[in-house]
Amino acid sequence: MAQKSSEKHDYPAAESYLSLIFEPQTARTAAEKWESAEITLIPAKDIFRASGVSLLGVSNSHVEKDRARIILSEQLSPLLLFRDTNHAKLIIADGYHRLCAVYTFDEDAMIPCKIV
Repeated sequence: MAQKSSEKHDYPAAESYLSLIFEPQTARTAAEKWESAEITLIPAKDIFRASGVSLLGVSNSHVEKDRARIILSEQLSPLLLFRDTNHAKLIIADGYHRLCAVYTFDEDAMIPCKIV
């Protein structure tokens, strides 16, 4: 499912998202850490439970696009995850649509992630 590293645009996208929730320096530090973070495999259903986000349906255009990539056996970037320890919550900073696409095939799928 995943390629060995994230695509270059994933880090700025994740940083941009986190900067809406946290101070910009916190988001910047996370982005720097993701670049060198090891890839960890985490079950799709556990990511959903820890993050508290809802599953998007296959009618979502981004999920549909990622599902098509999976069907064609194309590699997807690892998810970029952030541990919000103050609120005991996992934040999907980048890869939400990819996670939803994989989940529609197998909720037990092991998802490659970089987590900081």
